[in-house]
Amino acid sequence: MRVLLVCAGGASTSILMKKMKKYAEEKGFELEIAAKGVNDYDEECAQYDLLLLGPQISYKQQEIEDFSKKPAVVIAPYDYAVGNVENIFKQIESIFPKKT
Repeated sequence: MRVLLVCAGGASTSILMKKMKKYAEEKGFELEIAAKGVNDYDEECAQYDLLLLGPQISYKQQEIEDFSKKPAVVIAPYDYAVGNVENIFKQIESIFPKKT
């Protein structure tokens, strides 16, 4: 799974990205992840399966999805604020269920 985290500036998602990488390693999930600001995502979005958006840019969800032609999903505000990566991975799995 290739995930691009997008937020207003890229700083807050960088922290979340590190937590998600660690969680994925601990749980044995294959995950390639990067973080970009909303002004910088457009050049790289084609390389990813899913764009996860910080709640502060939820108003751009449709625009980002239309541009990228990829699912663009807003992370639940509480999960984003506290870095609840378990719930964020549940959100990813609701879009891309694991194949067993």
